[in-house]
Amino acid sequence: MSVSYVEREQANAETIAFYDKAEDRFQALLNIFKVFGHQPEYGTVFTDMIMAILKDGVIDWQTKELLILKATQRNQCQYCVVQHERVSDMLGIATEKVADIDGDKYQSSPHFTEGEKALLDLTVQIGDDANRVSSELWERLHANWSEPQIVDAVFVITIYIAVSKFGDALGVELESMFDGIEPQLKVGGQI
Repeated sequence: MSVSYVEREQANAETIAFYDKAEDRFQALLNIFKVFGHQPEYGTVFTDMIMAILKDGVIDWQTKELLILKATQRNQCQYCVVQHERVSDMLGIATEKVADIDGDKYQSSPHFTEGEKALLDLTVQIGDDANRVSSELWERLHANWSEPQIVDAVFVITIYIAVSKFGDALGVELESMFDGIEPQLKVGGQI
């Protein structure tokens, strides 16, 4: 870890407010929220934003989790992958489907719809070069998703790219409740 976690007993009232909201939603005060104790205004915005993403919207939560897993695995964020594999399991996403997010397996997997494949390709492209989304990919996206759904997907993808970079840059560690859990998706130097 590169910065300390602001524990509840050290937190001011503004921090306690977003800690309570996060802990109520996630049944634990996760370390990613504790680093925001150093910047409570950002912590409040971050908590509200994550709460807005992690629910059904114009795109269902399960599809958002697939995008989050793809974006964070590509960024080699073990913290994010372990957390969101757990959420995916809680949402009933098949482990085979999660496994097929790895690399380009999803492109030929029977577990994904053509629309999901297009969104996962978009996730890869945004991570590589967001300025170079091909016209062919745009056609596939528009054939399967409405413009509000595409905006929702791009927001989720780009926010979780940023979340993974933020957490990794600060050395946010997995909580002890995840000790011994290996992510199903390969992260970093894993084989």
